[in-house]
Amino acid sequence: MKTKLVIFGITGDLSRRKLLPALKQIVQSGEFEDLSIIGVSRRDVNVLELVEHSTNSEVLSDITRIFTMDLARAADYVLLRESLDIQPDEQVLIYLSVPPSAAANIVDFLGEAGLNTPHIKLLFEKPFGFDLVSAHDFIDRTSRYFDESQIYRIDHYMAKEVAAEVIKLRSHAESTEHHWGNTSVASVEIVASESIGIEDRASFYEETGALRDFIQGHLMQLLSLVLMDLKAPFTINDLAERRQEALEHLSIADPALATRAQYEGYADEVENPGSLTETFASIQLTSKDPRWTGVPLRLTTGKNLDEKRSAIVVRYKDGLEDTFEEGKIAAIDQRLPDAYERVLVEAIRGRKYIFTTSPEIIRAWEIVTPIQKSWEMDNQTLHTYAPGTSVDKLL
Repeated sequence: MKTKLVIFGITGDLSRRKLLPALKQIVQSGEFEDLSIIGVSRRDVNVLELVEHSTNSEVLSDITRIFTMDLARAADYVLLRESLDIQPDEQVLIYLSVPPSAAANIVDFLGEAGLNTPHIKLLFEKPFGFDLVSAHDFIDRTSRYFDESQIYRIDHYMAKEVAAEVIKLRSHAESTEHHWGNTSVASVEIVASESIGIEDRASFYEETGALRDFIQGHLMQLLSLVLMDLKAPFTINDLAERRQEALEHLSIADPALATRAQYEGYADEVENPGSLTETFASIQLTSKDPRWTGVPLRLTTGKNLDEKRSAIVVRYKDGLEDTFEEGKIAAIDQRLPDAYERVLVEAIRGRKYIFTTSPEIIRAWEIVTPIQKSWEMDNQTLHTYAPGTSVDKLL
């Protein structure tokens, strides 16, 4: 089947750093010969300059074109539909590489223009809302025009090598990891630390913070892979349902078991003296699933720490532990694909197991909402830490 990939925001940072380089690898693999790219932009763009600057290659230049339009003008979406000229043997992937505030409006315009037929898929980037209410609202708005089967919500951590390794091991019925639970596991810790600060994301981060940026989405998804019940029969297509079951068993978070802090100098970076936005957050959860009762589950993330690290650490009652860490999982016979390569390939194939479903989004927000509300009402000055501090010193 021919695939037309429409990228809203093709000149943006995500597209230039991640999407276009991933598409270069996909095209060079030769797996999808009938792929074309339509970049949506407010202004004329030199395609050759764009792809060369983003990929150091001309590989994408012959299959990429630009459609200029006003994103706030309904008539332009009708023109986009006509320009796409979708044929019966084609599918269209619409990738919204735009700020969350713009995504919902674009979805409305797409639906009103008739760009919501069954062979159209819609790809979203997180965050999926900024709280439980906004998440419900965004899901409801999207469902007016698009069926859940058409929606591919991207949490790129689910496409990273750590998630892939855990899925592979947990899916193998004979592996020790397949039978994880409180009979053997003493604790689970999931860490996503960064050695850089917020860089050029001041506006976004000041509105979001570590809890919403990482824990509610990325780390909650990784935790669900550890906790999910793989009772037979199980296939990879059951993965989202099993993740959802694991999230449903988690108890609502207790603010007393959560901690937050802010790195020194952050308030100056965002030009907001007295900012109460956390750049470090750690929460402890528990599960009501009888298989996991009594096992502490800790999720931790932070910026400007001593190292960049993404890892799942499973500690056993016999004193041993398993660590699944990004960059330390070796490919046996080939290069590991980039997360965005996997996202795009699986979307083209129509395989949804690494994408986040609406129920998962809502449940994750329900779990962290008590912490979110508690921190919003707490006007106390945040504990600060020096850039380069280790995670252990903040717990």
